[in-house]
Amino acid sequence: MSASVLVLDNPIQNYAWGSRSAIAQLLGRPTPSPQPEAELWIGAHPRAPSRIAEPKGLGTLDRVIQDDPVGLLGSDVCDRFGNELPFLFKVLAAAEPLSIQTHPNQEQARAGWARENAEGIPLDAPRRNYRDPNHKPELLCALTPFVALKGFRPLDETARAFEPLARPELQSEVGRVARERTPAALRALFARLMTLDADERAPLLKRAAAEAARRSQDASWRWVKRLLEKYPEDVGALAPLYLNLAVLEPGEGLFMAAGELHAHLEGTALEIMANSDNVLRGGLTPKHVEVQELLATLVFEPQERAVLKGEVRAQGETSFVTPAREFELGLLDLAPGRGYAAGGGRLEILLQLEGQSRLTAGGRQTALDRGVSVLVPAALGAFELEGSGRVARARVPV
Repeated sequence: MSASVLVLDNPIQNYAWGSRSAIAQLLGRPTPSPQPEAELWIGAHPRAPSRIAEPKGLGTLDRVIQDDPVGLLGSDVCDRFGNELPFLFKVLAAAEPLSIQTHPNQEQARAGWARENAEGIPLDAPRRNYRDPNHKPELLCALTPFVALKGFRPLDETARAFEPLARPELQSEVGRVARERTPAALRALFARLMTLDADERAPLLKRAAAEAARRSQDASWRWVKRLLEKYPEDVGALAPLYLNLAVLEPGEGLFMAAGELHAHLEGTALEIMANSDNVLRGGLTPKHVEVQELLATLVFEPQERAVLKGEVRAQGETSFVTPAREFELGLLDLAPGRGYAAGGGRLEILLQLEGQSRLTAGGRQTALDRGVSVLVPAALGAFELEGSGRVARARVPV
């Protein structure tokens, strides 16, 4: 199995916020799709591993890796990550906003996994927070114009945004943020906001709806209006007032570290992350929300609107550098007469996003039409790509 390229057949997650066109178009299927298609998973996560389409009869990618971890992953990856593919690669297609959420760090993930196992919560239970013992740093790279919320805004901005809404439910906490501008003050405001009872939420959200109508020229307030229209009783709709609004052009990226609150609002993108499905939600979702666990994992520090442009390298590759040790994402722009050559010894997953290309490895050729993804095993050696269009590559950093 490590002597040939593996063509992958990848599972689709049919979450309600998904698109009925983006993933179907990428895969060359009719649109609209029968169900919303939110995420295409390319990897070996036990919840939904990719299947091996070619060569036939090999089963799922997680099983193939366990049968020959060194041949597939390479000895260095096995030594560092314990015979497992350390990343999960996705295509994310958001037709509607996702939940406001964060992901745990490694210590929190292991503790939460052990605790919920001890409590006997089934892995597929809706109230389960920790579905594996891994942390989940992640990188997003826009394929279309993409809108997201990422990280807490500067505290003076947050205080000003909440000032017309504060009385009386949040008056004390907003005043403290304005005076102190400290993480502790921000935590107090967020905790109070997220734990308001129904009688307190209703007048606050009514004032927010009126303010959003009045401030239609402000992008953050426009998103408050849209979110309130979909979630009229959810204080998560106020997230654009305390989180940075990031508007990405295709090819731009965002990195989300553990404990960083974020939400994806609309668009199609690539995502690559540590091999985890741990999500702690705070609102804007019919899924399980557990505010106290969210509070325990969040980092209450304002963040910059750090949009990643990518680093242009040789052979038409744009690479995104992040602090994550589990993954690296690159975009390869191919054209006639300008191919791409890679050295051997490193596992690579390639996804043809646009156009067509031809992969040559181990003396064999594999055609990559739009939407085709392949895994090049570490043991296979060097490979070359020729053709046209754009290819995404996922691998483990050296």
